[in-house]
Amino acid sequence: MAQPLPETSEMIAQLIATPSVSCAQAELDMSNRAVIDLLAGWCESLGFEIEVQAIDARKSNLIARAGSGSDGLVLSGHTDTVPCNPTLWSSDPYQATRKDNRIYGLGSCDMKSFLALALNASSGFDFDKFKRPLTLVATADEESTMSGARLIADNGRKLGRFCVIGEPTNLSPIRQHKGTLSMSLEYVGQSGHASDPSLGNNALDGMHQFMTALYQYRDQIQQRYNDPAFTIPTPTMNLGHIHGGDNSNRICGACTLLIDIRFLPAMSLESLQSDISQLAEKVADARGLKMNFKVLGEGLPPMNTDEASEIAQYLTHLTGKKSASVAFGTEAPYFNSMQTETIVIGPGSINQAHQPDEFLPLAQIDPTIKMLQDLIERFCRQ
Repeated sequence: MAQPLPETSEMIAQLIATPSVSCAQAELDMSNRAVIDLLAGWCESLGFEIEVQAIDARKSNLIARAGSGSDGLVLSGHTDTVPCNPTLWSSDPYQATRKDNRIYGLGSCDMKSFLALALNASSGFDFDKFKRPLTLVATADEESTMSGARLIADNGRKLGRFCVIGEPTNLSPIRQHKGTLSMSLEYVGQSGHASDPSLGNNALDGMHQFMTALYQYRDQIQQRYNDPAFTIPTPTMNLGHIHGGDNSNRICGACTLLIDIRFLPAMSLESLQSDISQLAEKVADARGLKMNFKVLGEGLPPMNTDEASEIAQYLTHLTGKKSASVAFGTEAPYFNSMQTETIVIGPGSINQAHQPDEFLPLAQIDPTIKMLQDLIERFCRQ
């Protein structure tokens, strides 16, 4: 039987007090190993078999398994947080502060608390009576590179038939989200004196032509793809940053554009990347420009779990809420790629994530634990 755990509030407090920022800026990025070690110790005390999976010298995943057999349940959460500016907070972001029936702290809803609640829910079960295994997964770098979830998927070892990822959804089951593709395009021409355009090759003129083609392409994909399950039912394209040249009296010798696309489950990341690269090449060839095109990161696939899947139906039964779609991205596509039916559901609201005074409502703690206990009973014991 399970060994005593710290109180749930104490586990949440310790996790919040253990910084694990994940960021593309190296000076802000931190190791998550201290959080992994905390979780591993608590899992071991309950009788889980522990595997710490190194991603690199600083980042690790935790895979904790109880019970034998296959086709069990996975409860997953990420251990990292976004950066924060403590001066903008009303309390210490690295201290769990109870106030107004809430727990304030960095990671309180997104999403360290879920890992503590999953441990609490697990602690009441005799693992020897499981017919199918329970696996707790804690990943690294969800807030930046998704390297933790990608490593699990790349290893190709199926961890269970069903998965719940405890991102903040106000305890509403989520089965779909859009994919994300971010790209950078640089055109390089030839600078020269602005008094005579023939002295150079204006990269900004080429970028203007490419942007016109991009807007036409955006109209085409928005007319072709529409999914009313999403609040914004079409794919979106944002041209978020442009920089070119250095002075008004010089022909622009180089120009760079950053592009963000949020695409629907029916669409392909690879096709989008290919289409936009071809548009860029066509302009470069026509204008004699050199082109540097690259995808930023690896892109995030969309999530699309069948509404008729067993776990989606069961969570609709438990919550009384039909599984829905969200705008934000998660690690769910990587679990789905392992033929694991995945639903995103957890306490707290995404509206409180990634901003000062992030909080978890106390009123959602007990319902979350009860929901997870029901899931473990249904998918591991029955």
